[in-house]
Amino acid sequence: MKFIKIALAVLAGLVVLVVFAALVAPSEPTTTRTEQTPTAEQEETEPVLPMPTDEPKEESKPELTSGQENALESAQSYIDGQAFSRQGLIEQLSSEYGDSYSEADAKFAVRRVDANWNAEAVEAARSYLDGQAFSREGLIEQLSSQYGDQFTPAQAEYAAERVY
Repeated sequence: MKFIKIALAVLAGLVVLVVFAALVAPSEPTTTRTEQTPTAEQEETEPVLPMPTDEPKEESKPELTSGQENALESAQSYIDGQAFSRQGLIEQLSSEYGDSYSEADAKFAVRRVDANWNAEAVEAARSYLDGQAFSREGLIEQLSSQYGDQFTPAQAEYAAERVY
């Protein structure tokens, strides 16, 4: 008997809550919009424009993962501080001896970093020549070697033309 009284009290409380919520909730009139079919005369003289929607259009901005965001920040920091080739920067970001980002995040960052790879090659070439002597061909080899800076041959040539 006691259980039934408790159950009825709980049920009565729920009913009161539902009724109260229905009374307090703002009511919105529902309207439907229909597109009007233009008459033959309107078709010839007036263009039919789509009905405006109530929802504002937002530009969808792709969200970055934390790995992508951090890799991009690291990549920009590296580029701002010293000369890197595209491939050298990917390796720096993804190497276990570097930043240890995933290769996917490193490549993502390098595609989006604010870098001029020709200018980076010139900066690297100047840095080499400030510290030691290189022949033009030796400099190009150092800049484009897989054991060196890993610039493309075209970027290495470009840099050598600018510093010699």
